[in-house]
Amino acid sequence: MATSERHFILATAGHVDHGKSALVKALTGTDPDRLPEEKARGITIDLGFAHLELSAPAPAEPATVHLGIVDVPGHEDFVKNMVAGVGSIDLALFVVAADDGWMPQSEEHLQILSYLGLRRAVVALMKSDLIEPAREVEAIAGVREALRGSPFADAPVVPTSVLTGRGLPELRAALARVLTVTPPPRDFGKPRLPIDRVFTLRGIGTVVTGTLTGGPLRRGQAVVIQPSGRTARLRSVQSYHHDVAASGPGTRTALNLPDLEAAAAAPAGTAGVRRGEIVTASGLGAPSETLDVLLEKSARLGGATVAAARPLKEGALVRVHHGSGNFPARVCFIPSALRTPPSAPGRSLPTAAVPAEETVSGLAPGQQALAQLRAETPVFAFIGDHFIVRDWAEQTTLAGGVVLDADADRRRLRSENQRRFLERRAAAFDDLTTLLTTQLARDGAVVAATLLLKSHFSVEDISGVLAQLVTSGRAVRAGDWAVDRPFWQGLWDQAAAAIDAAHGAHPERLGLALADLRTLLAPHLPAPELFELLVAALGRNDFAQAGAVIRRAGHRPALPPRLQTDGARIRTALAAKPFEPPPRKALAPDAAAQESLRFLLQTGEAVEVGADVVMLAEHWARAAAVVREFLQARGRATASELRQALGTSRRVIIPLLERLDREGVTAREGDQRVLRPPAGTNG
Repeated sequence: MATSERHFILATAGHVDHGKSALVKALTGTDPDRLPEEKARGITIDLGFAHLELSAPAPAEPATVHLGIVDVPGHEDFVKNMVAGVGSIDLALFVVAADDGWMPQSEEHLQILSYLGLRRAVVALMKSDLIEPAREVEAIAGVREALRGSPFADAPVVPTSVLTGRGLPELRAALARVLTVTPPPRDFGKPRLPIDRVFTLRGIGTVVTGTLTGGPLRRGQAVVIQPSGRTARLRSVQSYHHDVAASGPGTRTALNLPDLEAAAAAPAGTAGVRRGEIVTASGLGAPSETLDVLLEKSARLGGATVAAARPLKEGALVRVHHGSGNFPARVCFIPSALRTPPSAPGRSLPTAAVPAEETVSGLAPGQQALAQLRAETPVFAFIGDHFIVRDWAEQTTLAGGVVLDADADRRRLRSENQRRFLERRAAAFDDLTTLLTTQLARDGAVVAATLLLKSHFSVEDISGVLAQLVTSGRAVRAGDWAVDRPFWQGLWDQAAAAIDAAHGAHPERLGLALADLRTLLAPHLPAPELFELLVAALGRNDFAQAGAVIRRAGHRPALPPRLQTDGARIRTALAAKPFEPPPRKALAPDAAAQESLRFLLQTGEAVEVGADVVMLAEHWARAAAVVREFLQARGRATASELRQALGTSRRVIIPLLERLDREGVTAREGDQRVLRPPAGTNG
């Protein structure tokens, strides 16, 4: 049986000096501490990286598990560097010293990983050679107690010593067992690589590294650096020190960007590539300076006296850690009834007793709240992205959260519609159907190709669920647009009511002018082109467009009672002499008669041959046929000859022939008329 390959990312976590880097070196043979200062001080300051290969344990199918390891600092002064390395991991390796037990940074790291939505961990009880067996049992119990109520409550705890080698095989086995039941990182066709290292190599140029998520990046591919929007082409791609044609999700990846300068090497006055930026594919949307989010403050802080336990206040200036970077932002809470903490961290918000109109003034331990983050610089985030909120001084982890709207509008902060939108998303932010229906319900209509562009779902997934919504009658496809069914029905009902009102008010008219209908609907349309799509849809169902007018398909214009006498008189006068009708002034000498004549012209019952000549439509058709037959038989004829053929006067024949000229039936040659050849012939 062939051996498959699976790729995951693991990050260490734990208090300073508990042995994280030593454990990584013992497991992989790679020392993750690469900086001279780290060697001199004996502590990890910045992120370190290593690679470990494991074999899937029986009875699982044979597989090689490639585990990219991110070793993080444990010192409280470098938590910001720790957060930069854990934004896209699949598994945490908690390192707890058996002689020290659970410590402050152990707890802070646990809260950070919980906020980021991580649900799997293995615990290495390090330095187990330093304590007696009885104390080891107590140490394991202490770890279990510390993990109680967290997502990692059932994590394996493996006593380990890098000095004696004790527990290292068992630790590898525990990692392999957990990863065997861990879903592989998803490929949804939207690659993002948050940059955590940038350096320059002589003869090669700028190289960036990071943990790749969302989709593959390929050699030669054009990419965008977000949020700056700079573009580049990937000269080469490496994964675990090997050149590859493409690197996929769940791998540590290095990219050569020869078109760009590293920030440290960029000329003065220019911006180079730096940690915190994101390498991604083009066509995935633009950055935003406003995010609507769900914030959560850990219940584990309840009753604590540490700074992190203080409520997060309205308007607070904070640092938001997202991906491998962080940005300054103001916190603006959104009035909402969703305030009670959920039973599981990072999941749905149930309804609580706080009225919707009440303004949230602060977020206390054990609470969740909807909020808007107003960033001072653009941010490239996706719906469903997790993030960490720390204080401005970077001393305390205050909260965590998830993005609900990656392109929020500051004007909507107090909008009831936006509140409902966010409450529904907060309850199921990882459910595609919920994301689609909330987007359509709020916006009414969205260009289908842009729907949930900045989300953790593929174009195919989105198209498939949208098709299901259309089939079930919850959405409508109108041209390139996806439209919320109730919104579309509302537009339809408005248009139908306006057309019916026009028929009722003016039964003599053909219908409602499209210009008037457009004016009526314009305030409700997300985009002007939706008007034409609505009119086309109306035309396929019970309505008909006639030039610049729209009407009910079954509507037949009728003169109102006050004009029926004038209408009958005009019809009689025009029918008396089909080819010699009375002058227009004689037909309609007053306002009522003129209104009646306009009705006959608008409905097509009569035809305006010239300024002074009006005929019934059937007589106009007969006159045109006589002229055509006469010219077919004779080849050409003068106006006088055609006048005699019709038995009419010069007052009528001249405007009649001029109209036939305009319509392309005849052509004038000198004082004669000939038939114009049909279009497309040589004549």
